[in-house]
Amino acid sequence: MISVGIVVILSYLVGSIPTSIIVARYVRGIDIRQFGSGNAGGTNVLRVLGWRAGMFVIAMDIGKGLVATMLVARLLYGPFPFPNTTPFDDFTLVQIMAGSSAILGHVWTLFAGFKGGKGIATSAGMLLGIAPVEVGVSFGVFLVVVLISHYVSLGSLSAAVTFPLTMFFRENVFMVDIQGYNTLIFFSLGISLLIIYTHRKNIIRLLKGTELKFSTSRLFGGNRSQSAS
Repeated sequence: MISVGIVVILSYLVGSIPTSIIVARYVRGIDIRQFGSGNAGGTNVLRVLGWRAGMFVIAMDIGKGLVATMLVARLLYGPFPFPNTTPFDDFTLVQIMAGSSAILGHVWTLFAGFKGGKGIATSAGMLLGIAPVEVGVSFGVFLVVVLISHYVSLGSLSAAVTFPLTMFFRENVFMVDIQGYNTLIFFSLGISLLIIYTHRKNIIRLLKGTELKFSTSRLFGGNRSQSAS
């Protein structure tokens, strides 16, 4: 029997896999943390190495959230070890715990000095299996904001805020019966606050007007220089 604690640890280890660092070393033999924004995330790989490497890293980071919630969570065998007072069934609750652990692993990775990415892609992967409608709306907002402003950080922050707002309006305005809403809304707020926290330096740069815009030419052509972000 595998305990909830082991599921959480395994999910954290899955989330901790530093995909951006691995890909950057393989593709160009560099430490991605020494280039661009210095962040070990997919967006920085897009800036520095171009769209192929960047999209691969983003897909892998999304996959970490999916693996934690759809595969690692299923390793729990037997009944839930303590009373489940949430509206969710036991497996959904384990999925939430596993996905959250993967996000924490991505942000504070064990394999790179506890300094990883900002959690957007892994959060999206984790939430796809729990709240796909909210993820879809948030992704749409992300695309619109990035296309208009050319700030990826602003798009990520907008998506983070959109997620709990979408859930709130679907339940309370459009009267959609969302299973476990009274628990899930607080969970979604927690994920959003975590993402806002990991973007705190970006927020400061946005307020100061020093955040660089995302260049489409840099996206498709790659960037070999150490541009700030």
